[in-house]
Amino acid sequence: MEETLLPNGSIVLLKGGNKKLMVYGRKQLLVTEEDVEKENDDLTMYDYIGVPYPEGYVNPEHSYVFNHSDIDEIVFTGFVNEEEEEFQHILRQV
Repeated sequence: MEETLLPNGSIVLLKGGNKKLMVYGRKQLLVTEEDVEKENDDLTMYDYIGVPYPEGYVNPEHSYVFNHSDIDEIVFTGFVNEEEEEFQHILRQV
């Protein structure tokens, strides 16, 4: 079965977490200063990037990358239309 990622705007609670996160990006590479300094091309891709809910984006230090397997509960699923469904097809290729 093909993996379908949650749409942007989805609200989740991670395993062991007590603060909800809102998804605002998918298929994210986490690039640290150390990666840049060492010119590291072997980066880890994460399923999602999220921010605390309901606060939203505050600064880069309060953005979190995580994988679908880290989700304990899907509180709300974001908006899905034809455009999102087409984008899901592209995401499956990454």
